[in-house]
Amino acid sequence: MASMLYGRDAEAAEIDRLLDRARSGRSGVLVLRGEAGIGKSALLDRAAASAGDMRVVCGTGVEYESGMPYAGLHLLLGRYLDRIGDLPDAQADALRDAFNLGVSGSGSGSEPGKGDRFLVGLAVLTLLSDLAEERPLLCLVDDAHWLDEPSAQALLFAARRLEAEPIALLLAARDPDAPDAPGRPMVAAPGLPELRLRGLDADAAARVLDARADAPPGHLRREILTEAMGNPLALLELPGMQAGAKGERSTAYERIQRSYAGRIAALPEPSRLLVLMVASDDLGDVGVVMDAAGRFGASVRDLEPAERQGLLRTTGEGRLAVRHPLIRSAAYESAPLGLRLDAHRALADVYLERGDICHRAWHLARSVTGPDEGVAAVLEETAEAGHGGGVVGAVGVPDARAVNGRGFGGSEAVAALYEAAAALSPDRAHRGRRLAVAARISADAGLPERAVDLAMRAQSDLDDPLARAELTLIRASLADEQDRTGEAYRMFAETAASVADQDARTAGYLFFQAASAAVNAGDFAAVDQMAARVEDLGLPNAPHLRALARLFAGQDPRALRHRAADGVAALRELLEAMRLCYGPRERIRVAMWHLMLGDLAGADAAADELEARFREGGAIGLLASALMLRSRTRLLLGRHRDALTDATEGLRIAEDTGQHRVRVYLSTVLGLLAAIEGDERRCLELTAEGIERGVPPSSVHGAAARGLLDLGLGRHEAALERLSDAVSGPHRHGAIASLPDLVEAAVRLGRPERGRDAADWYREWSSQVREPWVEAVALRCAALLGPDEDADKTFTRALDLHREGGPPFERARTELLYGEWLRRVRRRNDARTLLHAALDGFERLGAAPWADRARGELRAAGESPAGGGTRRDDAVGSLTPQELQVVRLAAGGLSNREIGARLFLSPRTVGYHLYKAYPKLRVASRNELTRLDLT
Repeated sequence: MASMLYGRDAEAAEIDRLLDRARSGRSGVLVLRGEAGIGKSALLDRAAASAGDMRVVCGTGVEYESGMPYAGLHLLLGRYLDRIGDLPDAQADALRDAFNLGVSGSGSGSEPGKGDRFLVGLAVLTLLSDLAEERPLLCLVDDAHWLDEPSAQALLFAARRLEAEPIALLLAARDPDAPDAPGRPMVAAPGLPELRLRGLDADAAARVLDARADAPPGHLRREILTEAMGNPLALLELPGMQAGAKGERSTAYERIQRSYAGRIAALPEPSRLLVLMVASDDLGDVGVVMDAAGRFGASVRDLEPAERQGLLRTTGEGRLAVRHPLIRSAAYESAPLGLRLDAHRALADVYLERGDICHRAWHLARSVTGPDEGVAAVLEETAEAGHGGGVVGAVGVPDARAVNGRGFGGSEAVAALYEAAAALSPDRAHRGRRLAVAARISADAGLPERAVDLAMRAQSDLDDPLARAELTLIRASLADEQDRTGEAYRMFAETAASVADQDARTAGYLFFQAASAAVNAGDFAAVDQMAARVEDLGLPNAPHLRALARLFAGQDPRALRHRAADGVAALRELLEAMRLCYGPRERIRVAMWHLMLGDLAGADAAADELEARFREGGAIGLLASALMLRSRTRLLLGRHRDALTDATEGLRIAEDTGQHRVRVYLSTVLGLLAAIEGDERRCLELTAEGIERGVPPSSVHGAAARGLLDLGLGRHEAALERLSDAVSGPHRHGAIASLPDLVEAAVRLGRPERGRDAADWYREWSSQVREPWVEAVALRCAALLGPDEDADKTFTRALDLHREGGPPFERARTELLYGEWLRRVRRRNDARTLLHAALDGFERLGAAPWADRARGELRAAGESPAGGGTRRDDAVGSLTPQELQVVRLAAGGLSNREIGARLFLSPRTVGYHLYKAYPKLRVASRNELTRLDLT
């Protein structure tokens, strides 16, 4: 195969740099792209030969096993199963789950089925990092486009987090736009660097062809060079084909396939069977293959002809493998159907004898050509093996918490087995039931698109309204998450009505979800209709819906100011009603309602508790929502560094887990931070998607952030118009915190009448929520709009309330406005005291434009303030968000391994962040961190 490397000097040099980087302790990832036969596998082989003393681990995607969850990952890491026990408990359990090894019983406390994929990815990252501790690691994955989806997602998760480990990860995959490229995650591999392989140039192609012992002469040589189009494998294989191919319309790829098939056909029958066995099984375990082939009379001696023909090889890991991925498809597709089925039956029997019921089930599924209830029942029994049987849920479908795959191959494996069982089910009812279970498990495993596909297929086979309602819930939830809120509302409402006579509890829950979707869609009349419908039906949760309807009643510019008291009362009623609801998503929603009441301490405490629970249990998808909530509360509490850290981590997780709405929300939190700091470019970038797509509440928060940016930069007219739009739209309940900004913009523009309605509503809201800092801001608005003779007393009362706690940014703004007023009435000494306090607060928060305004006012008051920056350039402020997270945990006594488990990083990357942080903090070791103020 070395001849295939003619003309690949640049590509080889790029790979050599990747290996050198790993040897020097820095990670590198590269995806080789190109058509079949272009030389991807040869470059992987060269990398392995160049690895020297590096540890090399190899894996491959197998087309015929791509439906078997974690098959690719098992092939890559299966020889290191004994190292799983060294991983943190939650990661070890997730990887044991994926590999069908059972769990340790450590009780990680994770949410059922949640975050499994990403914990597996984290476990892969930690395991690879552990292997690289002993010597640099080269990880090679061929045919990555055929990796099963869970394996691909886990590898992508790990690859994106490789940073400071001596690891080189090299993957080979087809072009995403190739006609034969499967629609799988690793085909696109977003975020990973790529190297695209083109056909060899004319000189290199000629050298490949001429290097053959039987190099073709004259015109035949020219024909082959033209037909091969620089494809190295075509240059190697086409000369050996029969001469009668001239004028044939088939592609070089198809002719190469036939060439391999011809070589296989020329083998003795036992050798042909061995090649088929290797092509049919993803593991290539010598014992399994020989045992299965032995049932047809083949022996070890029959391997020799296949090896001599360059079709099979024995790897350094003791596996049998084809020498090129195209050989696998040629061997499988050229074999008679009956022989393929017999091969799978034999492999199934061998795996059963060895106690591997998972591989037995998959081979059994491929041993039949159509519906077969006997095989379908075996697949279902295999899926149930890890949980002891299905438990019927609230709406007649087995509860996913009972079939989430704990102790058996993970949630995705169980769902895939149920789906395969459904495909083989002759009976319509059995097929629908099995698809429904697969849909439930996929939804709980964080695979919404897959869950919806399964749910839609199941619904056509189910007649029971309750079972159909369960599946509609899955579909509507995804529609709501993808901001198709009107569609979600209709599905929830219609399904609720269809089951109201059979199950009041389920109907009530679905009506509440319909009302929530209507809120997201801005259809507040529909919320009122849902409440009335639930009351008419006498459903038990009618008070909850009536409270929700009152909360959002009168959402228009004329009615809102009269509804603050009703809205707050309804919100308190909802909080009380939901007090005993312990579902994680419900608890996040309740904490958000605390924010609407101005209860920052309550919201932050709830966010802290949820963050700790989800992080400890490895519920990574839910963790993004907890960080979304906590970043918002910490921003309002003035803990801007903490807000930046939470939002940055949450955004990364939301991107990894495909949570669109959470990702956009977190972007607007970062956009609001940028607005406070006066970073216009970042503010506009971070708020663009939420505004342009009209995604609530991010659309309102984004507009509010831009309005605050305009206000801070002195663009008062732009601020007034932008904020007026935000607080008068259908989602104005998300803009309560911006009402004082609108008031200030109107006053500074000399149009105070534009701010009176907003001030009145905010004052009424403050009187209902009874939070000191909210009342202080309401008094600030009153001082701005009221007569001068009342301003001094009103501002003083506001500052007294600010001292009881609340956002320091709001307190500094009150001090600034009061100081400006005092300067205007010629009380310069008093003004300077407040302006200094305001400047100090703004500098601590990094609020540059606001600090500049305070300095300007101090100069107008007769003082020349020193400096022109903020205090964000202190030692702690110079740390990146991730460095700050790491040093705080290290100061708390956690080891690098413990920190890595908490932050979804490898221990080595944790050490790298500490190495970068120490000089910034002017310390030499983690022991010195305990003496620093890291708040």
